[in-house]
Amino acid sequence: MEKTRHTTALMQTRWLMLAWIVGLFALNVSCSSVDCPIQTKVYTIYSVYGAEGADTLVDTLSVWTKRKDGTDTLVMNQGQGLTTFTLPISYNLPVDTFVFLVTDQNNYVTIDTVWIEKENYSHFESVDCAPSFFHEITAVRHTHRGIDSIIINHSSVDYDPSTEHFHIYFTER
Repeated sequence: MEKTRHTTALMQTRWLMLAWIVGLFALNVSCSSVDCPIQTKVYTIYSVYGAEGADTLVDTLSVWTKRKDGTDTLVMNQGQGLTTFTLPISYNLPVDTFVFLVTDQNNYVTIDTVWIEKENYSHFESVDCAPSFFHEITAVRHTHRGIDSIIINHSSVDYDPSTEHFHIYFTER
């Protein structure tokens, strides 16, 4: 009788340990199967427009921005024949500043500054994923040397690479 009770207790302990191992394995598999986005950086998409609608910028475009530490960085170098282009957006600055340098075929250069005002909010996928931020564009303003106007087309900035955020109209030369 004592031997049967001991054998039963031993079997219960083994089943309990097996249940714990299966539970931990299931938890591990479920946590590691999260599909994290490959690219956690979000970009704004600019589409070039003219008086007749969608257009192509035949001039050369380079764009700089200021980092949080105050240094400049080139974010687009000599784009040509552009119908659309993407620019990064900062994680936590309330205003992003871009300097657009447009060079025409005669090497005439125009420089404009663009300020993108936005609200930033963190986006949580999973503890397994890298942190990311989404944004709500609240306003855009710019100088008017080579850029005629910029219109906010879609104010929410997230991972979607097909959303046109801005329609940009360059001045006719």
